[in-house]
Parts: sequence; C-alpha cells; structure tokens
Amino acid sequence: MAGSPSICPTLLYADAKAAVQQLTEAFGFTRVAVYEGEDGSVTHAELAYGNGVVMLGSKGRGGAFDTVMAGAGPTGVYVVVEDVDAHHARAVEHGVEVVMPPTDQDYGSRDWMGRDAEGNVWSFGTYAPAV
Repeated sequence: MAGSPSICPTLLYADAKAAVQQLTEAFGFTRVAVYEGEDGSVTHAELAYGNGVVMLGSKGRGGAFDTVMAGAGPTGVYVVVEDVDAHHARAVEHGVEVVMPPTDQDYGSRDWMGRDAEGNVWSFGTYAPAV
C-alpha cells in the first residue's frame, strides 16, 4: 500500500472516453491505465494527479457499482494544485465551464471550480489537508 492513495474517487460517465480526454487535456491528469471492452466502452480507467488517482468507467456496463450508481447525480472532487491560476487558464483554453474563478479564500487557500462535460464539479486549490 505504500505509495498508493488510500482514497480514490470513482465516477461513471455516459461518454467515458470523452471524460478521459477532458480530464487529461483540460485538467492535467495523467493516464495510468485505460481498459476498453469489445464494444469500445471504457471498462476501467485510472488517471493520476500528484499522488492521487481518480478511477472512472462507462455507465451502463452492469455490475454492482453501475447498478447502485444508476441515477446518481453529479459529484464533486477536490484536487490540490500548486499554481491555481495557471491550472485555471489551461482549463479555460479547453472550454471548461468555470463555476467559480480563482478566488482567495478566508482559510488561506486559492481555489477555482469547473464543471466537466457531464456535470461533475471539480475544485482545484492550494489547500492541502494534513493526514
């Protein structure tokens, strides 16, 4: 377990291939693994940012997780970044919907929020919770 994140947000997308593209190009995630089914859907993908990983796949593939997530609304994920303004500019260049521009928070963080193509809210900021 050393070197592996203890918590991995997991999301399902109607168009998981487009989600992988948006998360890597606009938000700067790195592809760790992308597995596709015979029908071309994404059965499982792992994208890294810093020492964290988000897992995702295509909706409608069946299985326990897909079943319990059916009809679930968008989710929110927070990612620690070093340069909030540069990160925001990259996302804007790729057409991400900005929900909140870079903003200095009362608790000392600088954050921005964007919505991905399927409605999930991604927050990026300098606040790094201590473990």
